Amino acid sequence: MNRLITMIAAAASLAVASGGSPSRANAGEVLDRVLATKTLTVAVGPDWGPLSHLNDKHELDGSDIDLAKAIAKSLGVEVKFVTTNWDMIAAGKWQGRWDMGMGQMTPTKERAKLFEFVTYSYIPEVAIVHKDSKATKLSDLDGKVIGVGSGDVAESYAKHNFTPGWVTAKPVKYQFTPGELKIYQTDSLLYDDLRLGDGVRLDAVLNSDNGARNAIKAGYPIKILDEPLFSGPAAISILHGDKEFLDRVAAAVKTMRDDGTLAKQSMKWFGADYSVDR
Repeated sequence: MNRLITMIAAAASLAVASGGSPSRANAGEVLDRVLATKTLTVAVGPDWGPLSHLNDKHELDGSDIDLAKAIAKSLGVEVKFVTTNWDMIAAGKWQGRWDMGMGQMTPTKERAKLFEFVTYSYIPEVAIVHKDSKATKLSDLDGKVIGVGSGDVAESYAKHNFTPGWVTAKPVKYQFTPGELKIYQTDSLLYDDLRLGDGVRLDAVLNSDNGARNAIKAGYPIKILDEPLFSGPAAISILHGDKEFLDRVAAAVKTMRDDGTLAKQSMKWFGADYSVDR
């Protein structure tokens, strides 16, 4: 099939799928490629718990997987997943390997230099300790050994240089100063060290509420301190340069929020509704 025929076919398919939305001729570079190849390529992690993971059939599963499939369906295309680590997504040097990144990226001002964002959930960041820990509040972690994920917003919080960059953000109050900060490449390693015992390698880890709940569900002997560090929006990341693609993804997510699909997905994977800011 030559390029002209491919363009016409893609545009016709999109019109059917979206009920007469603008044709491919009005698309930007990314949307143009997605429609021409009929493929939305999405970066996800293979071990990000309920967000994205390999199930018993060795297939990708999770809330991010469900959401990406739904977005692709709204565009009238298939979805292709690329598994990678968080640092690769956050660095922004995608070089066309994927069209959007999942993983609930916090849309900070610094990250906004590289990305556009489509918010799809609102997740509290929390402190997690071993079940035998005597810590009951954040101030009990002062001077302790704290673990965080590499490049995660919790790393900035632990270093006291985190400035929320999203609209309506409340000022962050730092209630403890780590005595030592250990940085991990994956959340699984983070929790594996914490499970060894209170103070064996770590006194606490900082992570998302859903990540902690998933670890608890998996049998890790840990508990969440009641007071969250802060709560903020979590977003799909898209590189600057294609407003048409951004708008189409944002419209798909808005529809899913309005019709309750996001809430159902959140309850399915987390047991809580993170689809709206509470």
